[in-house]
Amino acid sequence: MQLKFRHKVFLTLLLNSLVIVVCMLLISGYFASRNFENYINKVKTARLNALVQALSQEYQKSHSWAPVLDDLSHWLKLMGSGPGHPPGAGVDGGPPFPPPPLPPFPHVEKNLGPGPPPRFGGPHSPPHGPPPRGLFGPPPGPPPGAHALEPGILLFDAEKKSLTGTALPSLGHYQLNPIQVEGQVVGWLGIRKHERLNNPLEMEFLRVQSQTFYAIGGVALLLAVFVTIVLSRHLLTPVKALAEATRAVTSRRFDTRIEVRTHDEFGQLATDFNDMAQALERYEQMRQQWMADISHELRTPLAILRGEIEAMQDGVREINPEALESLHFEVLHVSRIVHDLHDLARIESQAFRPELAAVNPLEVLDETLRSFAPRFEPRGIRVTVNGRDLKQVTIMADADRLKQLFSNLLENALRYVSTPGVLKIFSELKAGRLVLSFEDSGPGVPDEALKRLFDRLYRVDTARSRAQGGSGLGLAICKSIVEGFGGEIAASQAPGGGLRITVAFPVRPINVASGTGEWT
Repeated sequence: MQLKFRHKVFLTLLLNSLVIVVCMLLISGYFASRNFENYINKVKTARLNALVQALSQEYQKSHSWAPVLDDLSHWLKLMGSGPGHPPGAGVDGGPPFPPPPLPPFPHVEKNLGPGPPPRFGGPHSPPHGPPPRGLFGPPPGPPPGAHALEPGILLFDAEKKSLTGTALPSLGHYQLNPIQVEGQVVGWLGIRKHERLNNPLEMEFLRVQSQTFYAIGGVALLLAVFVTIVLSRHLLTPVKALAEATRAVTSRRFDTRIEVRTHDEFGQLATDFNDMAQALERYEQMRQQWMADISHELRTPLAILRGEIEAMQDGVREINPEALESLHFEVLHVSRIVHDLHDLARIESQAFRPELAAVNPLEVLDETLRSFAPRFEPRGIRVTVNGRDLKQVTIMADADRLKQLFSNLLENALRYVSTPGVLKIFSELKAGRLVLSFEDSGPGVPDEALKRLFDRLYRVDTARSRAQGGSGLGLAICKSIVEGFGGEIAASQAPGGGLRITVAFPVRPINVASGTGEWT
């Protein structure tokens, strides 16, 4: 099953939250159990140190363990002498043990000589059973008839032989603290290492803590689900808006825009989408205008041709040289439009790659002027050229396209410059660019028309353009040619009231040593 993007975002955020909650519970439970065990061990260690001091004082009195081993009540008093437990108090800080004297431990040799170590228990065990069990486990001796219990605290002699155990203990299971008198070890007090929790109270405490952690984890998981739902909807809102806007643009509704509410990646994406939609809207308007202009340009000469031909067929107009000349003029006009459209489509095509070579544009300009001279003289238009000395300047271009560029510019001046008039051509080098200016004597164009002169089929005066036979594509072709060679073209008002068209090309670096236009 294919999951939608919003489901993937939701599951990703939810899984992330679930992993965090589970890890939090496991880590909290582990450290709670470990810290609680450490706490219990620290408490036992603190009480064990106090008991070591008490046993050291008892041994110092008689230099023997016999008084402690012979009197069970005295042993129990010593076990209740931990921190915060005055001598005689219970093991857990409770009331003192009953005052009646208890039977002594089983007999132990005073000199603790060779032989098996003495043990608690036996026929002289207390008839009333062991006292209440405290933190340190059972008392040294078991009740009569009971199985031998391994005590929580054992007393060892200086050779680490048990004095109070009911069985031979494993020393590895006990933490041994030395009992010293005047700097010499006279015995060892061992406490069983706390390997795991087995006391019911301790287990109950950890169970309550675990329930608390689980409750906290459940609440955190519910909050995570709620936050995940809200956050996923918030994150997917701009994606949903973008998807809807994309479908609208696909349906050719190019006026669609997305409201930009943030400055993050989604906000940048919305801005880019709006720019794309605006560009598509502008291109659509240009396309519609293009189609309207093309149909208008072709409809007029075709309508004239049709009318004149039908008039000749009906005998309304005679077939004479004047009528044929009019038909020929309209055919040439249609042919010129089709030819210019073809040239413009080729120049702007991505597949069109002209043969670029090092060309001197001034030489191409001189050649083009010589071909146009017979047409300028009858019209009374004088052409002047300044800057012919730049013979070493070359640009990377196609000579045929350069000639077409200059021909269109000269053709435009030939058609629209009032007679008598002047066309001035200037050439100069500026910042590594060859700048050519074509400045006529007028009439000029309105300021608002300057930016649209290079649009396809744009005419300042359609009636005048029609009379002059222009197609409205000449300057658009000039712009495409110049930009194809990495140059720029612009229109401005001339000081004399006419039109100035400026063309700038990047020039090739000149080798100063050779004086030629070669790459250095």
